[in-house]
Amino acid sequence: MSSLIVPSDDLPQGPISNDTSHKRFFSIAPPAVLLFFVLIFVAGAIVTLDHKENLSILQLQPKEVFATEEIRTPATSELRSEPTEEPNICENSCAETLQNQCRPPGSEALPRGIVQDKSNFEMDTLGGNPERKEDDKPSKSLLAIPVGIKQKAVVDKLVSKFPAANFIVMLFHYDGMVDGWRDLKWSDRAIHVAVRDQTKWWFAKRFLHPDLVSEYEYIFLWDEDIEVDSFDPLEYLKIVRREGLEISQPALDRRSQIHHRLTARGRKGDVHRRFYKTNGHGRCYGNSTGPPCTGWVEMMVPVFSRAAWRCSWHMIQNDLIYAWGLDFKLGYCAQGDRRRNVGVVDSQFVLHRGIPTLGDGGDKATPVSARSTSATDRLAVRQRSYTELKVFNRRWKDAVAEDGCWTDPYPNPATTD
Repeated sequence: MSSLIVPSDDLPQGPISNDTSHKRFFSIAPPAVLLFFVLIFVAGAIVTLDHKENLSILQLQPKEVFATEEIRTPATSELRSEPTEEPNICENSCAETLQNQCRPPGSEALPRGIVQDKSNFEMDTLGGNPERKEDDKPSKSLLAIPVGIKQKAVVDKLVSKFPAANFIVMLFHYDGMVDGWRDLKWSDRAIHVAVRDQTKWWFAKRFLHPDLVSEYEYIFLWDEDIEVDSFDPLEYLKIVRREGLEISQPALDRRSQIHHRLTARGRKGDVHRRFYKTNGHGRCYGNSTGPPCTGWVEMMVPVFSRAAWRCSWHMIQNDLIYAWGLDFKLGYCAQGDRRRNVGVVDSQFVLHRGIPTLGDGGDKATPVSARSTSATDRLAVRQRSYTELKVFNRRWKDAVAEDGCWTDPYPNPATTD
């Protein structure tokens, strides 16, 4: 701009009010000066805005990062379902929000590497190296049984069928008598839990939390009055794995006390998943889709996969100790189609004696007065069982109605009449 106002040697000296070139100069100079100041003003405004924006970013950066990461987390998890090489956000991000989402509740104050959110029932030695590696050990399953001392002989034969190398044994002593089992050779390796007058499902809800049993491949939650002369647990598991059964049971010998025909032993093959009944009440056809025609096991000798047990445990009601009605809903925990993933193993079968375990325990020498008391107790047990069935069904119905995000995969009635 200064070059515009320096006079040239070629220009005439003195007043030049009538010179055309000077008129042109004064007509151009004011707009140019004005444009110069406008540019300075705009540049200053841009610098100021940029400084404020950078300052606000520095002040709000943590919140903005958390919000961005929270929004992107679902998309990231969706991508992980595909075989990609994307890094694990939980392992590589230090953002507090994501770190808390990736941790078990209550462990946020600890470094992630020290957190162990699972346990098991493995017994250990009092000496030796705690970090010894035993990777060559076979995977184990868990056998859990409610027991009373009057059924000691039957339980002894049952437990003895399950190899120590492959099974952890847990006994729920509903009569509180633990010492009477000490003479059995397997007793010291079993876990003993003693609480008087409680049921199998009361014990299971409180002592078989999924995080405690997550290391075990299968959970055998059996009654005590089971004879296993024709049962091999290792062969049973081979069949269960081969058939993809998430929830199963050994078939019942036809001499057993059988309540539902689906559980009776079939004469052909290793497994059956349905049965047919074309007359009378509760008919079952080839197109029947639910219990007790298909996708169903009884509650006396169920076997759960790890995943199926985690689901089933959450469905057990803490205050409904007999779990009546639960069997008709177990198919929802079959990790897929219950018509395929729930089945009865025929080639490995058991005999169910049908002894009322919370009554007189099958002791035929019980005095008359004691038998009368036991009969009264059994009547009270049966009445509460029916009450629990009504309560459970009502809770299920209410839960379905209240959960607008849940879709029933089996909307049709369970039976076809």
